[in-house]
Amino acid sequence: MITARWTGSSLRAKLLASYLLIIALGVATTFLITELVAPSFFEIHMAEMMGSAGTPSMDAMMRAGQSTTESLRTAYITSVTQAVLVAAAVSSLFAVVASLFISGRIAGPLRRVVAATRRIAAGNYAERVGIAANGDDIGGGEGRRDEIGQLAHSFNEMASSLEATERRRVDLLGDVAHELRTPISTLEGYLEGLLDGLVEPSQETWARLHSEASRLHRLVDDLQELSRAEARQLSLKQEVVDPKQIAEVALRRMERPFEERGLSLRAKLPAGLPPVLADRDRVVQVLNNLLTNALRYTPPPGAVTLSIERIPGPGGMEEQLLFRVADTGVGIAPEHLPHLFERFFRVDKSRSRAAGGSGIGLTISKALVEAMGGRIWAESAGVGNGSAFSFTLPVARGMSEAGVARYHV
Repeated sequence: MITARWTGSSLRAKLLASYLLIIALGVATTFLITELVAPSFFEIHMAEMMGSAGTPSMDAMMRAGQSTTESLRTAYITSVTQAVLVAAAVSSLFAVVASLFISGRIAGPLRRVVAATRRIAAGNYAERVGIAANGDDIGGGEGRRDEIGQLAHSFNEMASSLEATERRRVDLLGDVAHELRTPISTLEGYLEGLLDGLVEPSQETWARLHSEASRLHRLVDDLQELSRAEARQLSLKQEVVDPKQIAEVALRRMERPFEERGLSLRAKLPAGLPPVLADRDRVVQVLNNLLTNALRYTPPPGAVTLSIERIPGPGGMEEQLLFRVADTGVGIAPEHLPHLFERFFRVDKSRSRAAGGSGIGLTISKALVEAMGGRIWAESAGVGNGSAFSFTLPVARGMSEAGVARYHV
């Protein structure tokens, strides 16, 4: 019970308790040593006084009567002084031992954290620190809940974040190289064929070369956008906009691709939707990304629906608008849902590459939505049951639908 309370106490409380313990040890030691040693010293001094006087006669005792009180007082003060000096020395020894023990319990874990930071600085991002209840490295027992335990927990979170960032950096280099290899190999093959005369310089050949060059251009543009997004340097022009107008622009852009694929594109845009504070072009970009993603993964005959509705914000304080793109496509397995917004992540890599996707459209969409004060997520009942991508945007306060029209005039 006491150990559990000590483990859960704050470092400040532990230091205070430690100081009080050291003070109590000093006082108790001083008292005990004085009680034990002072009488012995007093007896020694009394014996010395009696020995130096020899066997006094009655007259001598009478003559010495006047100085008896002063002699006893001197003997007592001398005895107590010597006893206190001895007690102070023993108390100091106990205090030093207790201080070394307590400081070791505090400094030991901190030294391990410092050593771990040096190893991380040297590039060992897998380094972790573990602080057990007894102050040692984790090997059993309940973890510390004081400031040192919190420091260890925060350190481990930082190390995990650094390790994940380094892993993403390495993966990014590999993914970019992989994405560039396919179009470059195609271009190289066609150009070599043209140089060797094995490929006729037909319109179809030039169209294929142009297609691969455009694919490279799109990939470079997406990577540049992703770089700005991860560096939080996205250019935004937030204003009060009508969400219905934004949705209609995105729908018009995607009408023809859906018709060519034989898919139904539907919209549920109720009247009276409040305006949102957002970047018009960026919201259209996010909707296009989500609609294009649904187009790729919805086999014909299928349907994709874009809907908007009002929902309460976090804690029910501020109202938000929910944009939702739902499809009747191939669906997403539950284990893939947490990774959909990671760069270059693909559920079906070969199919996505054949369709021309760069694999970072959803990553850019997430960065854009979060930069505008919203959040984005994906839902699916499983493979073969379709999927839905939703994002929120904050409602602009104090603006009616008529006010939006006047705002844009």
